[in-house]
Amino acid sequence: MKAVMYGGGNIGRGFIGQLLSQSGYEVTFIDVADAVVDSLNSEHKYPVRILSNEGHRDIEVANVRAVHGNNTEAVADAIANADIMATAVGARILKFIVPNIIAGLRKRWAENKPPLNIIICENLMDANKVLEQMLKEQLTVEEQSLFDETVGLVEASIGRMVPIQTEEMKDGEPMRVCVESYGFLPVDKAAFLGSIPNIKNMVPFEPFDFYIKRKLYLHNMGHAICAYLGDLLGLEYIYQAIDVPEIKIIVQNAMLESAIALSKTYCVPLEELLCHAEDLLYRFTNKALQDTCGRVGGDPARKLSAQDRLIGASSLVMQTGETPVYIAIGCAAGLHRLVAESGLEQTLENAKATLLQTSGLAENDRLTALVLEIYKKILSGETLAQLRHFGQEEKATHRHNVI
Repeated sequence: MKAVMYGGGNIGRGFIGQLLSQSGYEVTFIDVADAVVDSLNSEHKYPVRILSNEGHRDIEVANVRAVHGNNTEAVADAIANADIMATAVGARILKFIVPNIIAGLRKRWAENKPPLNIIICENLMDANKVLEQMLKEQLTVEEQSLFDETVGLVEASIGRMVPIQTEEMKDGEPMRVCVESYGFLPVDKAAFLGSIPNIKNMVPFEPFDFYIKRKLYLHNMGHAICAYLGDLLGLEYIYQAIDVPEIKIIVQNAMLESAIALSKTYCVPLEELLCHAEDLLYRFTNKALQDTCGRVGGDPARKLSAQDRLIGASSLVMQTGETPVYIAIGCAAGLHRLVAESGLEQTLENAKATLLQTSGLAENDRLTALVLEIYKKILSGETLAQLRHFGQEEKATHRHNVI
């Protein structure tokens, strides 16, 4: 059995490639990093280190090779002969790999190969629709029909946390990837063409929209708030931030807001979501990962966009008639970082313009007012304890008004 793993980075090697190899596939990585390609082709293996606060254990991922992404013919051959394919290149890079994927699909069609399922392991809402549009824009009408009949675009929810790899983590082995132990891969069951492959720890599920929203609006949202509140205190690492009682309480309450909204929207037992949230809070304490607030909170403009983890989660909560006060605290902290990264002065005017431009919120939106009110409190130097008390008061006011 042959698998193509497009992307030989942290997720590609540290998660998906590992699962494919352990499931009996010969894994061909496609990447443009010369060192990665050369090492995989000379060693045909690489190490993965599972980190926890109790220590670590090492895994050897074998039966692997690589093709350079600039070698279109070789990439096309690999895709043409694959039994399964996955991508993990990053949402912003997807468009650059489309021509190579198309070359591979055309070779498959010319050789009358069976349908190909592509598992899309990108942190992107509606990743299957996004990639489908990118691909079809470069296909003929006839090829688009072939595509619909022979290509399954399968969304995945990437829950494993893989930090930036430091030299200390590599521990003398440049190809080592350090990861947390969590290793389940939920995928869209309904998107597969033909039989679903037997891949270790892969969890086919439908309707899959719930898993995507749970990952984005519970995991990613809580992680981002932890990072942005850590920023306000000048903390470097996520484990340091979640160890601050006020940050933990705010993150926990933000996750509760989102969990209740997810439960109501998807008719999933709240207890199940709360257990998942508690597990995530524990995973955030993993000191060995050395995950930074800088990495987790990176690209705040995307994280504050309309459907992403902060504004998207807030909107879902408001659709259920509740007020996302604690998520709004995270939004305000993220906005503070975005204003700084934009090179602007921290003023209410700049923050308001930035928020409206980034989030798609209307100026008279209740969420806009709430986020800016909390942003003003941050500017005035209010402590996290004061922000938490504000959250408590807002919740109490909302409950009173409802009654």
